[in-house]
Amino acid sequence: MPPNGQPKAYRRSIPGLQSLPRPLYGRIESLPNRALTHRHSHPWVQLSYAIAGVLEIHTDAGRFVAPPQRAVWIPAGLPHRVYSSPRTEMRSLYIDNSVAERQVSVCQVLVVSPLLRELISAFSTLPVEYDQDGTPGRLAQVLLDQVNAAPPVDLMLPLPRDARLRTLCRSLQAQPDGQATLAQWSQRLAVSEKTLSRLFLRDTGLTFRAWRQRMRLLGALTPLEQGQRVTDVALACGYDSTSAFIAAFRQQFGCTPGEFFRAG
Repeated sequence: MPPNGQPKAYRRSIPGLQSLPRPLYGRIESLPNRALTHRHSHPWVQLSYAIAGVLEIHTDAGRFVAPPQRAVWIPAGLPHRVYSSPRTEMRSLYIDNSVAERQVSVCQVLVVSPLLRELISAFSTLPVEYDQDGTPGRLAQVLLDQVNAAPPVDLMLPLPRDARLRTLCRSLQAQPDGQATLAQWSQRLAVSEKTLSRLFLRDTGLTFRAWRQRMRLLGALTPLEQGQRVTDVALACGYDSTSAFIAAFRQQFGCTPGEFFRAG
């Protein structure tokens, strides 16, 4: 099921590369419609990034969300799916393990600084088999240095292992404005509220309320990035007022929605 009950996406093809032509390889894509890839992995690291649109990387651990100010580091060999919002302009990087200094086994959402954004844009204009010993090679090295130094941020929605919680979470994502309480869910699932609360903390590290709030706020990034009114997004996410939504957004991201996207 697509996240947040959005219309079904078309399947996007994956390049059939057997190896990288250079240790750092750039891929440009323009995706006018909402798109997804099937579950797959690469023998190299991928930095999934878009200068416009919102990306979501889905793994067994959860959803990693990247608006234009962020990118997702996907380790080599990690199975994942990629969702993109309409009108996404991707500038992804494929990075050979020999030059990937960030040695982590899980996905990370990284901050894309203005400098890193410009480096990615400039690198995207180079030919595939660029001169590694000349100016293009030096540009690639500076870009790698900036990618390896980019700080991670918590733009991830953890997914539970428990089958009952997965049912609950799928329903919440399909209807983010739903107002059912944990007590009501416990009745639907025929399990005590105390047990559900304990399982949420065990599997996600978040309370039911905190998980639902994060799910709503991460889901709000796509319509906000596309220019929808904050009031409309707030109501679609289940908030009673725009002020309550902005307060929750500020708590999660450290700024208002307007400030967040102006920074991008």
